[in-house]
Amino acid sequence: MKKNIFAAAVALGLLTAFTAPSVMAQEKKESVGDKLDKTTNKVGKTAAKVGNKTAEVAVKGTSKIADKTWKGKMAPNGSDVYINNKNEKYYINEKGARIYLQPSQIRTKVD
Repeated sequence: MKKNIFAAAVALGLLTAFTAPSVMAQEKKESVGDKLDKTTNKVGKTAAKVGNKTAEVAVKGTSKIADKTWKGKMAPNGSDVYINNKNEKYYINEKGARIYLQPSQIRTKVD
């Protein structure tokens, strides 16, 4: 009888010793590579935003100096409309690109 109790206690002890680590190992740990990838993506997105804003400000500054601003008119996105020396109307989008407008796209500003 004592041998059976002792054997059961040893079996229970071994079972507990081997299953406890596997139960606790269910947490997913993030590796250094995963954290580095996330950080790289965030830095890349931020750099793209900064680059787009810089391009937009630079092109708008150049357009205000070189081209005329059409007073009382606005583009579909609400920004200023510029007229170049070829009498082409355009606006600057959020990425710094010139978007040329058709006459139907130009709106009157409401003050």
